[in-house]
Amino acid sequence: MVEGNLSVVSEFVLLGLCWSWDMQVLLLLIFFTLYLLIVCGNIAIMVLIIIDTHLHSPMYFLLANLSFVDMWLSSVTTPKMITDFVTENKTISFGGCMCQILFVHFVGGGEMVLLVVMAYDRYVAICKPLHYSTIMNLQKCIWLVATSWTIGFVHALSQMVVIMRLPFCGPREIDSFFCDIPLVIKLACIDSYNLGILMNADSGVLAMTCFILLLISYTYILLAVRQSSKTGASRALSTCTAHITVVVLFFGPCIFIYVWPLSITWVDKFLAVFYSVITPLLNPAIYALRNKEIKNAVKRFRNYYVHSKGNI
Repeated sequence: MVEGNLSVVSEFVLLGLCWSWDMQVLLLLIFFTLYLLIVCGNIAIMVLIIIDTHLHSPMYFLLANLSFVDMWLSSVTTPKMITDFVTENKTISFGGCMCQILFVHFVGGGEMVLLVVMAYDRYVAICKPLHYSTIMNLQKCIWLVATSWTIGFVHALSQMVVIMRLPFCGPREIDSFFCDIPLVIKLACIDSYNLGILMNADSGVLAMTCFILLLISYTYILLAVRQSSKTGASRALSTCTAHITVVVLFFGPCIFIYVWPLSITWVDKFLAVFYSVITPLLNPAIYALRNKEIKNAVKRFRNYYVHSKGNI
């Protein structure tokens, strides 16, 4: 192991998504619009859950936290990608690159665990409805969310301890729109093949553990739903379908990047865009637009706003 960081590289060059100027202008408009939708959509969900007392339940507390995580997951990489579309020299400082790696894995790891927590919440609600209010109280929810953040931070820190000790003394081009561990390790001035496998295994263990726990949870839920009444089964199945959709959309790209890498540049870029931009955008739509309680909360807020304005 190299003793200390012997880096002489002060910045890295991000090659981005494409070379064509016309295409970059088009992508700038697309991703700027998507990022605004991500921020506004997730903030709207958080505000709605906070101000509407009908949504003060464990499920929506966790959903508000998911919206917060999604907003920051996209904010770690997307603003830099957007500004690079209009910048000729697409560079990022060494410190900025390390911060991107830290926060991508911190927020991403936390979201993986949070999705498991949300599956556990649905498991208790559907399989143990009489004990739900006792098991999923506010203190328990806060503890579970804090645990997800802690696991994400420990995971990210374990990656950074290794990355910061690598020597970077020559190559500095990263063929992507943000810094990520598999790409940065390839630039180290050592034989990084085994190290790359080890680092991917670290991310893979977290991703696969959470994914397997989710599969187990939803298997139990779906088995329980089959034995429920038609009305309850339909509602539970709708909720679970939304959750499973999010799980597949989020974990799919992560598994192909870290657990089963394809080593095809354009595919890796597409998957990176998917989990950093598309998934945070789809989560509000999947969880909110398909949720009856959220729709009712929007109607209540709209009616209150119209009534208040009419009294002025």
